[in-house]
Amino acid sequence: MSIRVLVVDDSAFMRKMISKILTSDPSIDVVATARNGADALKKLASTEVDVVTLDVEMPVMNGLDTLRELMATNPKPVIMLSSRTKRGSEITLQALALGAVDFVPKPSGEISLDIDMIAQELTEKVKAVAGARVTPYNAAPPAPKPQPIPVIERTPTPRTTTPVGTPAQNVVIIGSSTGGPKALEQVVAGIPKDIPAGFLIVQHMPQPFTKSFAERLNGIAELTVTEAQDGDLIQNGKVLLAPGSYHMTVDRDKRIRLNQDPPVQFVRPSIDVTMACLPPVFGSNILGVILTGMGRDGADGMGLI
Repeated sequence: MSIRVLVVDDSAFMRKMISKILTSDPSIDVVATARNGADALKKLASTEVDVVTLDVEMPVMNGLDTLRELMATNPKPVIMLSSRTKRGSEITLQALALGAVDFVPKPSGEISLDIDMIAQELTEKVKAVAGARVTPYNAAPPAPKPQPIPVIERTPTPRTTTPVGTPAQNVVIIGSSTGGPKALEQVVAGIPKDIPAGFLIVQHMPQPFTKSFAERLNGIAELTVTEAQDGDLIQNGKVLLAPGSYHMTVDRDKRIRLNQDPPVQFVRPSIDVTMACLPPVFGSNILGVILTGMGRDGADGMGLI
């Protein structure tokens, strides 16, 4: 069965180009298009759709308002299309918080004549998110069933804490791709600031989105979260997020080294690249984590860890 897609964009040119890109894949069928959010909600009320591609900037009803209404009344996997600007990145991160599964940045502004540059990424993401479980916006999670708590006799082990900012002896490397930003928010927000480890995150995300995402994580976490810079020291209680378009490696002095070597597994930053450089530096004091996504980036790195 084909994946049924609704394409929402105020530009007739973009609607045509996005539809052409998606329908070039035999597993995808663009069943409808909409020129703004209000038109999209009307189409969704009468059309069976598996995935929605949603423009951010539109007249009548913009992408955020459309997404908010959609996720509250008729949740669907949504992929946002946004410009590569600071404002575009901030709005996109708001959309992810509202329930969008992922996003694809337009190559050059709102009316993109080089839309073909994102053809493969857009097609793969549509196929990856089709069938994804989405939760209605602001819906409360179901209450867990009460379980009996077993009583275990043991001598309590006092927890050792390490001052925040000291060089890390332990490192946690987290990799994620499609659907990762929302998962990372939940994970990072739950980590205590005095944990005796440094954290590295590689999220498949281009510039300038990584800088905005690091700022967002820093605002909800006890840990300090920053976009990594060349020469940064891995420290306890600190999170370094790989910047878009750069591979992030670690040298023998536990300092970050950034490079723009060719993409690995078609991506840069690559999770595998970061993971591969950690065992010679941290030995067995490494925790590797792979969250949600598509593709196999991180599989080889986890094997090395």
